[in-house]
Amino acid sequence: MKAIVLFSGGVDSTTCLALAVKKHGAENVIAISISYGQKHNKEIESAEKLTKYYGVKWQTLDLSLIFKDSNCSLLKNSNDEIPKESYSEQLLKTDGAPVSTYVPFRNGLFLASAASIALSHGCNVIYYGPHADDAAGNAYPDCSSVFNDAMAKAIYEGSGQQVSIRAPFVNMTKKDIVKLGLELNVPYELTWSCYEGGEKPCGICGTCRDRIEAFKANGITDPLMEEN
Repeated sequence: MKAIVLFSGGVDSTTCLALAVKKHGAENVIAISISYGQKHNKEIESAEKLTKYYGVKWQTLDLSLIFKDSNCSLLKNSNDEIPKESYSEQLLKTDGAPVSTYVPFRNGLFLASAASIALSHGCNVIYYGPHADDAAGNAYPDCSSVFNDAMAKAIYEGSGQQVSIRAPFVNMTKKDIVKLGLELNVPYELTWSCYEGGEKPCGICGTCRDRIEAFKANGITDPLMEEN
């Protein structure tokens, strides 16, 4: 069985890639990294390093035009600042809406694109890395188990029952993902999660805070936050 991994180069997708390689073999895995108009290229740079590390085929895709009218704070075309608060603090201000770093229906678009590519390459399964922390409070609605179940059914039927979706972390926390990744010897020092594009992670955006806490909960320091 051949597999596609939606691959951002962050903690979750890299752990997903490690699982896919372990199960299917590097020669049967294709990693797809998608540009969506983000403000920096650090994710793509990390993805390239990691695909070389794992020895998998790497493909990039540009979907930035789809998001050109979005005011998501992650995007180049937005004048909004990226929040420097935890997701729970941000949600107190949204009145039930997603946080400002939610890219509209991003996972839906990414999965649909990956399904088409999977059929072209004879791949039977798509891996991606949503987890319960991101779905909490409707912060990222396209990371929920309800969303995943609906997309899995749509893609399975729409592909002629040839392609399935696996979201191994959809009911797990980021702490659990890091624990699993450490057992798989994932090179987290090569990953990038920060919404900013500096030399080092900012340490205070929502994703940095979650990442730092996940490593701390496993008794270690995030390797990207260690002093040189």
